[in-house]
Amino acid sequence: MLPPLPATSAVTISVVIPARNAGATLAAAVAAALEQQPAPDEVVIAVGPSDDDTVEVAARLSAAHPDRIRVVDNPSGRTPEALNAAIAAATGQVIARVDAHCVLPPGYLAAALETLRVSAAGNVGAVQYPVADDGFARAVALAMRSPLGTGGASYRGVGDAGPVDTAYLGVFRREALEAVGGYDPVFTRNQDAELNLRLARAGYPVWMDPRMVVAYRPRGSVADLARQYLGYGRWRRHTGRTHPGSLQARQLIPPAAVVAVVAAAGVSVLARDGRPLAVVGGGYLGAVTGGGLAAAPRWRDAPAVALALTTMHASWGVGFLLGPPRDGRARP
Repeated sequence: MLPPLPATSAVTISVVIPARNAGATLAAAVAAALEQQPAPDEVVIAVGPSDDDTVEVAARLSAAHPDRIRVVDNPSGRTPEALNAAIAAATGQVIARVDAHCVLPPGYLAAALETLRVSAAGNVGAVQYPVADDGFARAVALAMRSPLGTGGASYRGVGDAGPVDTAYLGVFRREALEAVGGYDPVFTRNQDAELNLRLARAGYPVWMDPRMVVAYRPRGSVADLARQYLGYGRWRRHTGRTHPGSLQARQLIPPAAVVAVVAAAGVSVLARDGRPLAVVGGGYLGAVTGGGLAAAPRWRDAPAVALALTTMHASWGVGFLLGPPRDGRARP
């Protein structure tokens, strides 16, 4: 059981940001963090090898606010190692994990601190709200907001405030992070969900606060979306291996659908009868088409939303069936 959190004025807060190839968005992310009320005592940016000007942007930000912004090196460029390096350098009693491409809304830290105080949670996470103005990214955002795209995940805005298995980003009690050893550097992806599993199992509940809504910019092409969800599926499989009993029924639906469609295709080929594939494949296409129509504000958007849903399901399912790289790690 964690001791009560001190009054707001007595709590020290550190914001930690992993940054790699984030030169275009890092300054806005840091500015939004610094403008929070209560304001964080410091922002620690862990910078990895980048193909853009991320290193230079981070250095300029630190030079402009030497008393509030520090930069640490992350030679591997991997997210869990960046977060662990930033947390090790941070001094706050409360650690807020922020991505280099996201802008915290006003009141984010205040809501998190209130929930930490009244819930005795080890971590309070946010709702991830996908937004995009046009193109395929808009279709992905609509798909991610739909029931077929959320998969029942609480951090997609499904459910009320309270204990959850995982949530977006996170505002942590430092004692809880230290008790479970921080982020597992093995996990190239799914490191947040894996950490939250360990927190909850160690007796530090994870809460989702629906007042904490953070905009998320989804991938803008089918190929990028497929790579992203392939990685999600592969590393969720590894989380299931590492933490037996952590898989939920909803997470088995995409790989089951992939197996069903492939099996139906095989039966159709061997039997020289297209009906098995037509029934199984047609049933799935009908479901995602209906989901696309339900999620799209205009009927002409439905095909793109259905394509996004199909890409998400198939890639996640294939990734789950493949599992992670054999050495348990992958390059960023």
